[in-house]
Amino acid sequence: MPRTQVYHAVTERLEILDPEGKVDRELAPDLPPETVRRMYRDMALMRAMDDKALKLQRQGRMGTWPPIRGQEAIQAGVAHAMAEGDWLIPAFREHGIMLLRGVPAHLIYAYWAGDERGSAFPDGVRVFPVAVPVGSQWQHGAGVGLSLKLRGEPAVAVTFGGDGSTSEGDFHEAMNCAGVFGCQSVFVIQNNQWAISVPLHRQTASETLAQKAHAYGIPGIQVDGNDVFAVWVAASEALARARSGGGPTLIEALTYRIGDHTTADDASRYRPETEVAAWADRDPILRLRRYMESAGLWDESREEALTGEVHEWIDRTVVNLEEMPPQDPRDIFTHMYAELPPNLREQMAEVVAEVRT
Repeated sequence: MPRTQVYHAVTERLEILDPEGKVDRELAPDLPPETVRRMYRDMALMRAMDDKALKLQRQGRMGTWPPIRGQEAIQAGVAHAMAEGDWLIPAFREHGIMLLRGVPAHLIYAYWAGDERGSAFPDGVRVFPVAVPVGSQWQHGAGVGLSLKLRGEPAVAVTFGGDGSTSEGDFHEAMNCAGVFGCQSVFVIQNNQWAISVPLHRQTASETLAQKAHAYGIPGIQVDGNDVFAVWVAASEALARARSGGGPTLIEALTYRIGDHTTADDASRYRPETEVAAWADRDPILRLRRYMESAGLWDESREEALTGEVHEWIDRTVVNLEEMPPQDPRDIFTHMYAELPPNLREQMAEVVAEVRT
């Protein structure tokens, strides 16, 4: 009988900042102190935005919200690596990086409150609207990356998705297309271990998600997603590769979804408390603060000042949300077609009449 040979894809894993805040000096990026402080501030803003959204949802002032607690380092690290002209193609748990890429916080809230204007970003903001259908954004990222290459633009399309989305056909089609055509794309998997109630081991038999890149002829790397330095380094290298014509990269950022999948979920029904507690000890914000304090970049007075700044910012965000004028009910219809069909024109007239009465 013929012998079969098993090939194992070798996937690099990167960690620079450990849970205690200690860095690997040989791998640590040479970032200015102010940049490190800015990363910490940005992560604090994300945490505050997330916490406030959960309260607003429980009060009935916002619809379903997908929490990002525990995933702030991924989004801050990638955001700080991106250039001004790069494009962000988010899924539905990328509030933090959307904020850092120029989307006003009150518009992010507005979208999840059911306001269509939450997707109308200011001019010049290179961020796609939220993509709730699981996996659909991967193909958008490949397409935008191909478009940038064909136009000769030195920009990169950065696409995010969760571990569950890698089970969708869209993911594989996007990776294959990006590899074949050398798209100027970077794909970031936020591997938070759970796709709603389905654990990672039920999504794939692969040891890592990053190694899937090898099947499509592109580089893949796994990073500690709670380590903002590792994320920044991996993203910077991937972006530079794409910008210089080297093609796409797949980054798997290993982290954990501390909260529920959304506010419509109850993760305590399928996850053990001990597992959540173990990952909570690896909090990315606390990890970075420990490093900054040991390096003399942070102290209690800076923390108090930042806490006050963040509280003021989040309160102002809520005011901006609630001061938005009422929606025009016609927006439900007018953004669907270039020319409304007769049946929808009738429905629009009925809705407008009902609202006005």
